[in-house]
Amino acid sequence: DLSDSEDSVFSGLEDSGSDSEEEEEEEGGGGGGGRSVRFCEVLCAVQDIRNTVGNVPMEWYRDFPHLGYDLDGRKIYKPIRSQDELDHFLDKMENPDYWRTVHDKQTGSDITLSEEQVALVRRLQSGRFGDVDFNEYQPTVEYFSRDVMLHPVTNRPADKRSFIPSLIEKEKVSKLVHAIKMGWIKPRRVEDDSRGRYYDLWASEDSSILARHKMHLPAPKIPLPGHQESYNPPPEFLFNEEERALWEQQDAADRKLPFVPRKFSSLRSVPAFPRFVHERFERCLDLYLCPRQRKMRVNVDPEDLIPKLPKPRDLQPFPTTQSLVYRGHSGLIRSISVSPTGQWLASGSDDGSVRFWEVCSSRCLKTVQVGGAVRRPVCLTHLDSRVLLLSPSLADRQVVSASELLLSDKEGAEPVQGAESLVTWSEAEGEELNEGIRLKIQHPKAVHQVAWHAKGDYLASVMPDHSSHLQVLIHQVSRRRSQNPFRRNKGLVQRVSFHPLRPYFFVATQRSVRIYNLLKQEMTKKLQANAKWISSMAVHPGGDHVICGSYDCRLSWFDLDLSTKPYRMLRHHKKAVRGVAYHRFYPLFASASDDGSVIVCHGTVYNDLLQNPLIVPVKVLRGHAVSQDLGVLDVTFHPSQPWVFSSGADATIRLYT
Repeated sequence: DLSDSEDSVFSGLEDSGSDSEEEEEEEGGGGGGGRSVRFCEVLCAVQDIRNTVGNVPMEWYRDFPHLGYDLDGRKIYKPIRSQDELDHFLDKMENPDYWRTVHDKQTGSDITLSEEQVALVRRLQSGRFGDVDFNEYQPTVEYFSRDVMLHPVTNRPADKRSFIPSLIEKEKVSKLVHAIKMGWIKPRRVEDDSRGRYYDLWASEDSSILARHKMHLPAPKIPLPGHQESYNPPPEFLFNEEERALWEQQDAADRKLPFVPRKFSSLRSVPAFPRFVHERFERCLDLYLCPRQRKMRVNVDPEDLIPKLPKPRDLQPFPTTQSLVYRGHSGLIRSISVSPTGQWLASGSDDGSVRFWEVCSSRCLKTVQVGGAVRRPVCLTHLDSRVLLLSPSLADRQVVSASELLLSDKEGAEPVQGAESLVTWSEAEGEELNEGIRLKIQHPKAVHQVAWHAKGDYLASVMPDHSSHLQVLIHQVSRRRSQNPFRRNKGLVQRVSFHPLRPYFFVATQRSVRIYNLLKQEMTKKLQANAKWISSMAVHPGGDHVICGSYDCRLSWFDLDLSTKPYRMLRHHKKAVRGVAYHRFYPLFASASDDGSVIVCHGTVYNDLLQNPLIVPVKVLRGHAVSQDLGVLDVTFHPSQPWVFSSGADATIRLYT
């Protein structure tokens, strides 16, 4: 009882202020009070146990007026307990020995523990020995030492059974002798001489016995010969000269027949098969290399393997029809951009011009000749190593005047030092000023991409170069200042982008995307694109998702809160992906490829972080002609409508609505 009730007694004394434990002790219905009484009976060894019911649950006597029986067999009646809850509460408040009082269910009385008993319980609670005088650190007595003794430890005489033959061993030996005589046991191992011999694997095959084995493989049978193997086949099975020449040019694995059908006048004139030995050797080799395992084919419905996606008509609106074609350029249109109002469209081409179009009428309102191939027009043009800031004067007067004031402000300019001094800011003069060019930023190397910040005061330029760390520059237009954010070369930079909401900067190299915190000036995350060469990048308006296109026909969707590896890889295009774009309000994104198509996909991003994005391809838009192995070079969405613009190598811009 002490070992069984030790934890309950400890917990009862430890939490002596708990009302639930006290109620259980008073009522006698729980296990804690009874175990505490049994523990008290062990401590009070001098007290006689009057109840002789034994180690039985006292709950059996719950409905009887007695508790058990004494030594004479008379009933021990329960004491009259007339206390109610109020009396219990008053006893708890006024009785100083209430916390050490336990109820004995065998005698029906309350027992108050003495100071020695309480001290014993507390010692056992703390993990010490119950005896105060016991020394747990006393030195050990080595009864046996490591030294070899001259005389044995005990001088007990040997047993009689040690020198009398055992009857049990005699019975075992007699049984083994009988088994050897009957041939059940062979005392000598028979040498197996079948190692150096060849045998037929299926010579003594019994289908009734071997069929019960799970991995049994029956002997494969040679297919029956057809008409083409006859010595006198019908004429339609014989080869003509073209079929024979084609049969000789094919590989042995691609031929339908391993021989050329021939016709003989009689069976007597049929020669011997020249490849008989070789064919039998290949057959035996196939049997020898056959894996001795049967793979059960799983019957799965192919439709069950296809994910259940919603129908495209349930995901409308999205662009489906080509509405307008913008013609006027004479070279490749590298990039396009739409104004925030959605009224104007800017395009840059290899013919050295930037054109401004009215979206609804496809009319070209203004053409600016910059004298070089234009790669990114967003009131901003970069050709070779120069970046030009334009003022097309197509917006409201207030917006135009504010833009002119920002581009002509010289007071905010600051001197530059170090590597950034290689960048030269200058104002346009003469004919360039009349064309709308306001500022020119001269870079030390050719610029491949520029990206605007969401607030419009900062822009980033990319100059890919393996041998230099001067690949990315960030410019501030209001102060006319440039800075290099990186002091070390991290790879060949392909694309950069600003986070739409937070101070993060995305830098895409050939195979990865690095995300930098501009405030802390440290890298926060590195995305592995699983692609050979990243070509384009776009950030979701919410900022938690990124898509990257690559030249190996892949489109990677990243969930920044989920993992650094792509959440979904799309391989819908057959050629290189040139451009990707997100819509600002609608759950749409598009990708442009050299195969001349633009694929529009529905990508719903949920506010619940436990629910993954829903990505469904909804439409393939075609219209551009492939020229010089180049198809669609850039794609962008209308800022407010579910429309998409695409520019291609055929010198046209197309609007799909």
